[in-house]
Amino acid sequence: MSVAAQPDPLAAPDLPSPPLFGSKSIAEVFTSAAASLGLPGFSNHLKLPAADRVCVVLADGLGRGLLKQKASHTPFLRSVVAGGQGSVPTWIDAAFPSTTAASLASLGTGRPAGHHGMVGYDVLDPAQDKVVNLLGNWDALVDPAVWQPHRTVFEQVANEVDVVTVSLPQFGNSPMTQAALRGSRFVGGTTLHARTASAGEAMSGSPRSLMYFYVNELDKAGHRYGCQSARWEHQLEELDATVKRLSASLPAGTTIVVTGDHGMLDVPESQRLDYSADPALVAGVRHTAGEPRMVHLYLEPDAGNTVKEDLIAAWRKRFGERVWVFTREQAIAAGLFGEVQPQVAPRIGDVMIAARDTLALYDARRVRPAAMEIVGQHGSLTKAEREVPFLCFTATGRKGARG
Repeated sequence: MSVAAQPDPLAAPDLPSPPLFGSKSIAEVFTSAAASLGLPGFSNHLKLPAADRVCVVLADGLGRGLLKQKASHTPFLRSVVAGGQGSVPTWIDAAFPSTTAASLASLGTGRPAGHHGMVGYDVLDPAQDKVVNLLGNWDALVDPAVWQPHRTVFEQVANEVDVVTVSLPQFGNSPMTQAALRGSRFVGGTTLHARTASAGEAMSGSPRSLMYFYVNELDKAGHRYGCQSARWEHQLEELDATVKRLSASLPAGTTIVVTGDHGMLDVPESQRLDYSADPALVAGVRHTAGEPRMVHLYLEPDAGNTVKEDLIAAWRKRFGERVWVFTREQAIAAGLFGEVQPQVAPRIGDVMIAARDTLALYDARRVRPAAMEIVGQHGSLTKAEREVPFLCFTATGRKGARG
């Protein structure tokens, strides 16, 4: 009697294709903008039109699929889409993981996560043998400029053009800004109206300018209420109105780009699960990190292949086709993080779990109970999370407000 062959736990899984680093990803936005401004040393992969001023509007949490689904709430952006944008692509890939820290660092540096090292919401700092947060609760012993040592696009072009960031005041000198977006002149505004007014004033004062305009209200509404909620739709309408005001208030001829850092999907409460309650799913695991939809598992230093194989088998047995389970080596080979530099590799989990459907995975031993109340989620490899819109049009200026 023959025995059926058992699957190899360490066999490479059928992973989605990696982000289009180097051609059509968020890492090409500022570099393409710099090239369109005529600055040497940059490639215009996204085929932006030549201009003297470029304003990049980054709407945190704006996914390509969501914008299309909710088009009735965005009359101005809908008119931009209808007008066409020639050879400029209409969407790009977020970084992997599809989360703010990774994508904004790729935006700011023009590099994949395997270079800039912002490989998750929170990740292992090998030097401290400790999980550190890379977004809002930065560890005091982690120097942003050491963790992310590459020069940003802002730093590279600041001597040639006026570089301005318009954002919420609290982000002016935050560690995340120091790591990923350092090198610009910062203008703060607590409301979208204030930021729009400040943007018009800041850009009109210089003949050549690169501006970064950050909007976080959509993402906040999505996390708290869900991206299918009326609150999220309201914030989408506010974004639409904001971009319309920018078109009217920025100098005529300014290239305006609207994009996002990741998409989002809603996870029902019943599918927000505490994986640490199952001992098999954390056996041999020293640290857990990442996002609820993209978990990093770091093994004990003395854990061998058998421990890793058993852990992978346990996750696949528990969740089956609901997740992708893969190793650090498989992620690197698949190009998910782009080229991975030696100092970055140990920050990536030994084993990673990426959600394929509406599932969120928590280690309740280390996260606050409030974290499990989050409705809108992101971080994984699905199209809903990784594809973001890329809308490009020309500002009409103060004397010719459009629509």
